[in-house]
Amino acid sequence: MASSSSGIVAGLTAGALAVVGFLAYQASASAPGTVAAPSSSASPVTSGPKGKAAKPSPLALPANSGSGTRVVYSLAGKRIWLVDAEAKAGTKPRTFKVSPSAVNPTPDTYRVSTRSLKITGSDGKPVEHVVRFANVDGVTVGFSAAVDGTMPKPGATPQEGTGAVRLTRADGTAVWEFATVSVKVVVVP
Repeated sequence: MASSSSGIVAGLTAGALAVVGFLAYQASASAPGTVAAPSSSASPVTSGPKGKAAKPSPLALPANSGSGTRVVYSLAGKRIWLVDAEAKAGTKPRTFKVSPSAVNPTPDTYRVSTRSLKITGSDGKPVEHVVRFANVDGVTVGFSAAVDGTMPKPGATPQEGTGAVRLTRADGTAVWEFATVSVKVVVVP
C-alpha cells in the first residue's frame, strides 16, 4: 500500500506542476510587453507629495516665453528675465522681481521702442534707465528705476494711469545695458 500511495502523491505533484506551468505560460503570453522592462528612452514620471504635480520654481523661465535674445516679463509673477541667446549653454538668465505698473500690456511680443537715461516719471518721480516697450490706450509702458532708489511698498496699488514697471537701481541698470532699442520684450500672463 505504501507504494501505491507514493505513486498517487507523485502523480498529483506532477499534475499540479503541469497546471502551474500552464497557468504561468498563459499569464506571460497575455501580459503587455511594457510590463516586462522599461524602455531606455522612457522618461521617468515624477510628481510631488501625494501625487500632486510639482509647482515650477518662481525663478524658472516661463514656458512658451519665446526664443532668442529677449526680456521676459511675467505679469502674474511680477518678475522679469534677461535671456541672452548667445550665453554659454547651461547659463541661467538673470531674473529679478519688479513692481508692476497700473497699466499692463496684453501678453504678446513687443520690441523696445525708446529709451531715456533720466526723466521725470509719469508718477512725478525722477527716474533713470527708462526702457519703453508698449503703449496701452495712450499710456506708455516701460521699465525704470527711481533715482532715489525707492521702490513701491509690496502690495501697494500702483498709481492709476501709469505704465512704470519699477525696478531697483541695480536691476534697472542691468535692464538698461541689456534691453537696447529693438530687443524683444515678451509679456506672459
